[in-house]
Amino acid sequence: MSVALHIPVLLAETMAALALQPGDLYVDATLGAGGYLRAARSFGIAHAYGFDRDLTALALNADLAAHDDVTLIARPFAEMEAGLAAHGVTAVDAIAFDIGVSSMQIDQPERGFSFQSDGPLDMRMSQHGMTAADFINTASESEIADVLFHLGDEPGARRIARAIVNDRPLTRTSELARLVRSVLGFKPGGKDPATRSFQALRIHVNDELGQLDAGLDAAERLLRPGGRLAVVSFHSAEDRRVKSFLRDRSGNAPGGSRHMPMAATRRLPSFERPARAVRPSEAELAANPRARSATLRAAVRTAAPAWSATASAAVSAATPVRFA
Repeated sequence: MSVALHIPVLLAETMAALALQPGDLYVDATLGAGGYLRAARSFGIAHAYGFDRDLTALALNADLAAHDDVTLIARPFAEMEAGLAAHGVTAVDAIAFDIGVSSMQIDQPERGFSFQSDGPLDMRMSQHGMTAADFINTASESEIADVLFHLGDEPGARRIARAIVNDRPLTRTSELARLVRSVLGFKPGGKDPATRSFQALRIHVNDELGQLDAGLDAAERLLRPGGRLAVVSFHSAEDRRVKSFLRDRSGNAPGGSRHMPMAATRRLPSFERPARAVRPSEAELAANPRARSATLRAAVRTAAPAWSATASAAVSAATPVRFA
């Protein structure tokens, strides 16, 4: 699979937010096809660390790993601190996240992320653990409905969950897509009604929101004063989390009221006031329609202590892999 086929979203805007300088240590928390990391190296940084839990992404970027100033680490970004500590790194200058599924994963039918082509109902980014089929074939109707509603904003969640339980086992993407379309109705030419269900199951199977929360906390602890954080998200639940994190950490959380007074102790802001959210230009959307839901949020680290508790877990025995 060619890296050239995958276009990094909001690349120029993300690089501007990261403001990379010669000698910086840079972390690409979501390596994917390597677009951000490749661009970052052009700024003369000292070293780049690329994280991904998908071994396919790491193999795709084997040419990058051959460079002395690049280290690729086979871990999810929630384990960023442990992964960097294994290489003797405890502080960095810039961190970028590109949240969610990558074009590379969507375009591989055997990974089961998309209903555009038939494939196994898998959806695992790490290719380990519970698959989407495992979940929908064993979970209760209410559990399935909750996932579809809360993670996919699917108003027909209960009807779809009932149909899944009545028709299971389901093992193929085409089977699930057909079922959702039959429940909700399908008008050719419009948005496919299966989109929200597939999105919700993917987020659930990969614990994407939990990973995001842990990754943002790790970034707060790792960034030096003046360090830059840039996060590109594609889903409203992800963006709300990033927005809330930066709002709270910059001291801009809503004030208290007589019903819910503010805490007596105020913590110093660990980030400066976030930059205004950035979305793709019309030109970028014309060149890359998959960028349509992207949102970039960025902020600069202050010298205040991190709000998140210092990680207490020891470095995992599964040593991060250096691809050379």
